[in-house]
Amino acid sequence: MSKVLSMTDGIKPAQVLRDTFLKLDPRVQMRNPVMFVVYVGSLLTALYSIAGFWFSDRSNHGFTIAITLWLWFTVIFANFAEALAEGRSRAQAQSLKGLKKSMMARKYVDPVRRDAIIEVPSETLRKGDVIRTDAGQLIAADGEVIEGVATVDESAITGESAPVLRESGGDLCSVTGSTKVLSDYLIIRVVSDPGESFLDQMIRMVEGAKRQKTPNEIALTILLVSLTLIFLLCVTTLYPMSVYSVVASGVGQPISVIVLIALLVCLIPTTISGLLSAIGVAGMSRMMKENVIARSGKAVEAAGDIDVLLLDKTGTITYGNRQASAFIPSQGVPLQHLAWLAHEASTADETPEGRSIVALARDMQVSLADPAGERQVIPFTAQTRMSGVDIANNGAVLHIRKGAVQAIEQYCLAQGNAIPQDIAEQVRQIAQRGSTPLAIAENAKIVGCIELKDVVKPDIRERFAQLRTMGIKTVMITGDNPLTAAAIAAEAGVDDYVAQATPQTKLDIIRDYQQKGHLVAMTGDGTNDAPALAQADVAVAMNCGTQAAREASNMVDLDSDPTKLLEVVKTGKQMLMTRGALTTFSIANDVAKYFAIIPAAFVSVYPQLGVLNVMQLHSPESAVLSAVIFNALIIIGLIPLALRGVTFRAQSAAALLRRNLLIYAAGGLLVPFAGIKLIDLMLSVL
Repeated sequence: MSKVLSMTDGIKPAQVLRDTFLKLDPRVQMRNPVMFVVYVGSLLTALYSIAGFWFSDRSNHGFTIAITLWLWFTVIFANFAEALAEGRSRAQAQSLKGLKKSMMARKYVDPVRRDAIIEVPSETLRKGDVIRTDAGQLIAADGEVIEGVATVDESAITGESAPVLRESGGDLCSVTGSTKVLSDYLIIRVVSDPGESFLDQMIRMVEGAKRQKTPNEIALTILLVSLTLIFLLCVTTLYPMSVYSVVASGVGQPISVIVLIALLVCLIPTTISGLLSAIGVAGMSRMMKENVIARSGKAVEAAGDIDVLLLDKTGTITYGNRQASAFIPSQGVPLQHLAWLAHEASTADETPEGRSIVALARDMQVSLADPAGERQVIPFTAQTRMSGVDIANNGAVLHIRKGAVQAIEQYCLAQGNAIPQDIAEQVRQIAQRGSTPLAIAENAKIVGCIELKDVVKPDIRERFAQLRTMGIKTVMITGDNPLTAAAIAAEAGVDDYVAQATPQTKLDIIRDYQQKGHLVAMTGDGTNDAPALAQADVAVAMNCGTQAAREASNMVDLDSDPTKLLEVVKTGKQMLMTRGALTTFSIANDVAKYFAIIPAAFVSVYPQLGVLNVMQLHSPESAVLSAVIFNALIIIGLIPLALRGVTFRAQSAAALLRRNLLIYAAGGLLVPFAGIKLIDLMLSVL
């Protein structure tokens, strides 16, 4: 979706400008209390400008009009920042709407018997309907594959040209409407009603105008409003004080209402208030650029605040394509017999590990003739952590089991058979090598083990080091035994690990960390991940995963890449860094305005304040006007930074604070001095 979700394509300038002026509606302005104060001030100065034509001399009327115009520009520029950010989100939504296609769907009349097919418009499909999609056809609706295996082109959604495998009975069963089946066929159960499809949800998610404020944004708004109220009280007391001083001294003139309004607007935090909404909208847009759909701005913000990261070992820390590399029989057990048992236990296992076991047995040229008798397949479950087959023949039943060593050992111990010492030693050595051992049992007796090899991703250790620098703890979750988990954890550089984990274990870990005051993030793709995803503060579901996982999460990764969780954290922190940096800059640049406006406003009453005119501004009028012009222009100047975000660096909170103070606080102090002086020079020439 890289092209569809570009931050620059599809913006309509005319609509952005129209929205900018529509936001001048008082009902819209009241949503931003700080800018509403500027809005009211602009109305008051406008009334003074109009009244000046009839009720006062016009000696200073040009100054009043100029102040009025630039106060309105301040409001308009803030509206423009928000409208531009929303325009980008709207462009994304329009691009997504272009992906929705009306088509004919081949629907089974009876979803259970599936003996007759009719063609119906895709808009008429409802949740629970069953459809068939053959090679070359578009999938008519979101659904879960209940039969078939096929490659699917999801480039319309993800932007990735490589086809992906979708199949029934696993965690790769979810399909999205408007994607294309390239091979074979799929029978799909529809999981959404019209208007509730994944594309529909995506469109609603990226609609900037419907964005809700995040908790941190609300807290910052309260702080900005409090500062505004303080400055408002201070400024309102200046007029009677100046009147009293003039009467008492008989020198000078009271400060004018126009100058007081200009002073208030320049002192309150207008810069960050005008950009705050744009920063939030742009944060969600940047998340979309990473091919991650955030269901709310709160989820993006939480991603920047998390301090514990739960990561599955397989597919996230390692490549996830564990392959059987060796069969290791117990003493007295023929290697060929162990290979045959492993093959029989894995024939119905459609996981990559199961297929690799079958392939290894075939490579060993094991006799694969099916034994006579009735077969009952024992499927793998996350709770039992083993699978196998029971073969009944002439009253006798052969029980073959394959699975995690601990699970197989408990299964055998329940029937009075302990693990052989030589196999226990082999399991320990396999685990120490960082591989994964599986045990094979025949009639509740462990007869050997299988070594599965996986590879740690080469850059993962450096990425974990970056997270550690930012104060984020990484915890690896795996179903492997403790020795294997320890070896992989040491190689990957995670802070902690949990071995032999079940879905309940993940849920308990998340709750434990949350009770200690931590914010937790995790990824998942299966139905068994749904409870933990629902509990996590940031939950990223894989797009290829089950519907239960996607519904339980607050983010969906279109690329189905478990490592994307690291990018989610980066994007969330970048949004918080941007907000913090611009808040620091906004508050710091008010200092320069003090040196511009306060001496200009009171120098006639208190000549001693002339020493504060460190910028040597041309006149009191040009000083006030220069500060107001700079206050408006700086909003426009910071819009690109608000939308793009500050440069991300993996640093601790203390280091980020020092960087903010060095760059944005110092910049906020120095830039206004130079900017106001330059504007004053231009005004003096004019």
